[in-house]
Amino acid sequence: MTLEIIAPPPCSTRPAQANVAPTQLPEPALVSLALPPLPTSRAEMERRGWDVVDVVFVTGDAYVDHPAFAMAILGRVLEAAGYRVAILSQPDWRGAEPWRQFGRPRLFFGVSAGNMDSMINHYTANKKVRNDDAYSPGGRIGLRPDRATLPYCQRAREAFPGVPVIAGGVEASLRRLAHYDYWSDTVKRSILLDAKADLVVFGMGEQPIVEIARRLAAGQSVRDLRDMRGVAYALGAKEEPPADAIVLPSYEEVKSDRHKFALATRIIHQETNPLNAKRLVQDHDRQAVVCNPPSLPVSQEDMDRIYGLPYTRRPHPMYRGETIPAFEAVKDSVTIMRGCFGGCTFCSITAHQGRIIQSRSHESVLDEIRRMGQDPSFSGVVSDIGGPTANMYQMRCTRPEVEARCKRLSCVHPKVCKLLGTDHGPLVQLMRESRAVPGVDKVLVASGVRMDLAQRSPEYMEELAAHHIGGHLKVAPEHTDPEVLRLMKKPEQSDYEGFAASFREASAKAGKPKQYLVPYFIASHPGSDLNAMIDLALFLKRNGYRPDQVQDFIPAPFDIATCMYHTGLDPFTGREVSTAKHLRDRKLQRALLQFFKPENYFEVRAAVIKAGRQDLIGSGCDALIPANPPKAALRARMLKANKELAEGRYVHTVKGPAQEQPGPTPTPAGYRPHRKSVKRRSR
Repeated sequence: MTLEIIAPPPCSTRPAQANVAPTQLPEPALVSLALPPLPTSRAEMERRGWDVVDVVFVTGDAYVDHPAFAMAILGRVLEAAGYRVAILSQPDWRGAEPWRQFGRPRLFFGVSAGNMDSMINHYTANKKVRNDDAYSPGGRIGLRPDRATLPYCQRAREAFPGVPVIAGGVEASLRRLAHYDYWSDTVKRSILLDAKADLVVFGMGEQPIVEIARRLAAGQSVRDLRDMRGVAYALGAKEEPPADAIVLPSYEEVKSDRHKFALATRIIHQETNPLNAKRLVQDHDRQAVVCNPPSLPVSQEDMDRIYGLPYTRRPHPMYRGETIPAFEAVKDSVTIMRGCFGGCTFCSITAHQGRIIQSRSHESVLDEIRRMGQDPSFSGVVSDIGGPTANMYQMRCTRPEVEARCKRLSCVHPKVCKLLGTDHGPLVQLMRESRAVPGVDKVLVASGVRMDLAQRSPEYMEELAAHHIGGHLKVAPEHTDPEVLRLMKKPEQSDYEGFAASFREASAKAGKPKQYLVPYFIASHPGSDLNAMIDLALFLKRNGYRPDQVQDFIPAPFDIATCMYHTGLDPFTGREVSTAKHLRDRKLQRALLQFFKPENYFEVRAAVIKAGRQDLIGSGCDALIPANPPKAALRARMLKANKELAEGRYVHTVKGPAQEQPGPTPTPAGYRPHRKSVKRRSR
């Protein structure tokens, strides 16, 4: 499908007409002037001369009109297609009034929790509340609710009954079917049923959202949209599911049987190639949820149109200069492609953006960089030129007829597919052209480099090391244990060692021998036990790595690794997989990644003793910690205990007489009828 994009009518009071003949945007190089941001209030809407809007787009993020933010892309795409869009950013969900401020939308409410899943946005891997929200002004927390898609959809229903509610974004996409929820440690049903949304648009939303607007404007009902690709919907209790659908184990089955959950996960992921995927159906009690095949990849022409739209590349003025951390991180970055064929089991990018790489043309990318170079506020440094990965630009299967049948979940694991086009030539040329743009001093590569692919191109390695690194390069080997790497669908440890050697050689050739790699590793991934983490800690020590930041595995809905975590099974082999589920075990694994920090001394000691590796305590070459705790470790433990005491979390805290408050006689400890998890003791 080609995106229908016409010149936007910024001041028209006439409802947008869906039957206007679409025309393509001018060539991206000719689009240079930004349009004002979309209205975020009734007053802004009225200043445009609008008495009604077609679409109200609800988002859990601050409104940033930059193509790194979903609400900006979707809003601009709809605007360019001739529709009037208002942005309802981070509304107060405790009442429906914010949803009513623009009046009744003519077509639909579009709802997204934001660029991130709201639970991952709010909580750490240890289920503690994060101190900041990168997608909120000032980094403030509390501006969106937990599981934001649910209350946002429900308030839209409350505000204007009968207006279609279309949910989308990462949070809704990954919860479109029954899924494991890490934060409640339960299997939850499809988000469609709890949010009461008419449709969930999963994956990237530009093509579906324009088609939805066009068809609703033409008089079709939301029920008529069920034939669309990239949507999931709930059937009524008396409706029959499509006859051509693959039937998944039901919600009740996957909730009670780990083998059924693993089977459902395997089927779902085998049906993600849009070129051959089949429709899925899953029963939830008396209802069924239907998931259509994914949307087809976006063409290069449409990618150019999407990224050539007149974004201001700034937060909305209503924030009055208040910084939005996520914007500050990407404001000078340029997206050149989407998708990832890596298929890492712990990553949601492939599930959301697709396995097929979708790339922009050179001219589209260069035009965006030219406009950045003309901006007086531009620093002169493009902070990143990449995407989900740095070096998959314009890479696809060389045999389209095979790609159309392929069910492989990764094109690079366990080995790089011989049919995969891995030519880095177009990317190298783009890198050279980008740094020659007037007003640009440097173009950095900050996206993750796929190391197994990069080693196939010495030219790319030399170009990268010589011109596109600010002293260090972040890479993600993730682990050293062969079994953990297999479960992750990551290359073997030797691949990282080979890349490190190639990088050192390329850096020396460029006259920059002090450039270094910053490897990222994950703790507590399924399959990783204390012995595997100790081997990783030894690798770090022997190579002189002291990571400042480490990742704790977070089981995000839909991911294959999440299935392993929940079920203890590899869904593709049926083998048992060990998992670190208890908080104490996860803390030990994390501490081993930063064994050198004094505050981790006692956790590291406990970990090596538990694993029977007392040889790693002392002064030996491989010793991770000294025999006696350093003063800094003792002080850190004391400060931690004092903090717990101050917060009332210390187990021996007893209230004094002055603190006790009169009240009813407390209920004796023991059996409580309202507690389902506590059984009466037998006498």
